[in-house]
Amino acid sequence: MSDLKLFRIQDGKAAELQGNAFAVEVSLQRLIENNMETLFGVRFLETEHSTGAKHRGRIDSLGIDENGSPVIFEYKRASNENVINQGLFYLDWLLDHRGEFKLLVMRKLGAQAAEVIDWSNPRLVCVAGAFNRYDEHAIMQMNRSIELVRYRDFDGELLALELVASRSGVGEPSGSAPPKTGGTAPVQRTVTESLAQAPQPLADLYGTLEAFIEGLGDDVTKKILKFYFAFRRIKNFACVEIHPRSQTILVYVKVDPAGVKLEDGFSRDVRNIGHYGTGDLELRIRAQADLEKALPLIQLSYEAS
Repeated sequence: MSDLKLFRIQDGKAAELQGNAFAVEVSLQRLIENNMETLFGVRFLETEHSTGAKHRGRIDSLGIDENGSPVIFEYKRASNENVINQGLFYLDWLLDHRGEFKLLVMRKLGAQAAEVIDWSNPRLVCVAGAFNRYDEHAIMQMNRSIELVRYRDFDGELLALELVASRSGVGEPSGSAPPKTGGTAPVQRTVTESLAQAPQPLADLYGTLEAFIEGLGDDVTKKILKFYFAFRRIKNFACVEIHPRSQTILVYVKVDPAGVKLEDGFSRDVRNIGHYGTGDLELRIRAQADLEKALPLIQLSYEAS
């Protein structure tokens, strides 16, 4: 992030804000834990979670993301600290202690959240003031979902986060229902089954949509849930459902519906309507013309995520 510069404009004069790492890493950890859902789309569960007397470790921060996946946060405190290997150790520990994690979720978030935990690809998020090229290369050799996030603090007024590199592990689609946002959603085929059964024109539309989304940046990752595909950077920015019978693709994006001119049959405010995935604006894509209208809104959601 050395090339990132921020300036305060006052009375037509530009003054550069100096970007620094936190003097005390625990300050960064507390800041992220107190704002985890805003910064990462992850609900905070516990800090310094003990792995017991046998493993003698402490997971810096534990959470569960908007797709129901467990998330481990590790913060790099020294330039020679191998935070990636440490985090991988904790990921393996977590997979061996699913019951303990489920009880933690139940205690903090309730039984409903505990029932929809997605164990197909738990995530490791490594946060540091800097990473080197060996770190970036290393995660690409691992079959785990790992993200390297670089940060800078600007005079205590602004916090900048940059997704330096990410690796989406190859896991099985979740067998449990993903979390719903408000209300209930109808029983349906899995999203992979729906795509396989889609008429060719609808499958082609989805192919064009996916190519556009993945072409938005190298930081885009795709996660296959039971009923939808989740595309994300640091947070989800597009959740996609396939409906072969109605020959419709539904896309949920994180765009404020109040700031968009809603169009009957194409865009809808779903802030108070239950649906799978995350996002307050629903887009219905049935034809190429709908897709062309949807792409700028998807890009807007990507830029804000």
